[in-house]
Amino acid sequence: MQSFSVLVVSLLIINVVLHMWLNLRQIRSVQTHRNAVPDPFQAYINLEDHQKAADYTVTKLNFAQKWIIPEAILLLIWTLGGGLNFLDQTWQQAGFSSLWTGVAVILSFMLIHQLIDLPIDYYRTFVIEEKFGFNKTTVQLFFMDMLKGLLLSLAIGVPLIALILWLMAQMGEFWWLWVTGVLIGFQILMLWAYPTIIAPMFNTFQPLEDETLKAKINHLLDRNGFKGEGALVMDGSKRSGHGNAYFTGFGQKKRIVFFDTLLKSLNPDEIEAVLAHEIGHFKHHHLIKRLVFAVFITTASFATLAWLMNQTWFYSGLGISTPSPYMALLLFALIMPLFTFFLSPLFAALSRKHEFEADSFAVEQTSSQMLSQALVKLYQENASTLTPDALFSAFHDSHPPAPVRIAHLNIKT
Repeated sequence: MQSFSVLVVSLLIINVVLHMWLNLRQIRSVQTHRNAVPDPFQAYINLEDHQKAADYTVTKLNFAQKWIIPEAILLLIWTLGGGLNFLDQTWQQAGFSSLWTGVAVILSFMLIHQLIDLPIDYYRTFVIEEKFGFNKTTVQLFFMDMLKGLLLSLAIGVPLIALILWLMAQMGEFWWLWVTGVLIGFQILMLWAYPTIIAPMFNTFQPLEDETLKAKINHLLDRNGFKGEGALVMDGSKRSGHGNAYFTGFGQKKRIVFFDTLLKSLNPDEIEAVLAHEIGHFKHHHLIKRLVFAVFITTASFATLAWLMNQTWFYSGLGISTPSPYMALLLFALIMPLFTFFLSPLFAALSRKHEFEADSFAVEQTSSQMLSQALVKLYQENASTLTPDALFSAFHDSHPPAPVRIAHLNIKT
């Protein structure tokens, strides 16, 4: 076995062990505190809801544990086992040009993976989510969403993949700068297209109907200079009982979206506090900062790929007999998570920093008590654990864990 093969297999084993160990830490932490609501939450959350959240968390983690080793084996089958090489050789016999052979290989790989993931997604939705009362979707809607997603992926993915592969083949030594530019442009386009075109394909977005609440929200938006489509309500209850809110879009197309499930559980002052948090992301330019960060990561990634693409050991070490730009791209996408998972705490810390900043802004606009109450209701409604393991959270949580976030807000009181 080549040195690079040994490195990849070693990293894969480390990743498997680390993922399973972190999951076990989280399970142990949640189960240890299952029979007592933490002190900061005792006035708001009863023991029954706390135990439901604990059981929900443990059930999801136990299910995830079962798939860690099979997913690692699948990666080995695709690479050292010759799966990708077989797929590549099969499509080469079709007589397409190198570019369209590459598009076919990548798309067929993605389709096979989606088919493999289908029973897993189905089980999560109709067994786990159903068991805990969160699933609201039907089997028909589930498969309709999957079909829409597939057609959308083809409509967007085919020209994008073809353009990237063409740039890799035609733009010489510094092709990666061109590809980076295209992908950043694509991300900016999606900031506009997602709220205006893509999201409405799956959900309905309506203006607020409560005139008193609408006036309250519009006043908050106006005094913070938020120009755009304002606050809209999404029919999240069509698929799930989970509640949420998010900020999306840019320019005149930016909007703040409330799930209808969220509005049913919060009072007007709490809704205003959640809205102020989302405006905080806008005022602190978090969307732009994340885009800049994405530019840096994308540039570094494709510069690395440009070097790897010219190394024969990169292909042979991963079971590929015929080097090509499209195979380099696919291999890179497959093995990069093995290297970058160790950076997850850094990425998560950056995201949590943005959440703390948005919380602080919301407290200045409304009150820490209202935001705390809203968050606690969200934790309760979504069955989020109140007793996470700190190390698991550092790797996996983009938002501050519940105890840390509420403590931070109490300091602001």
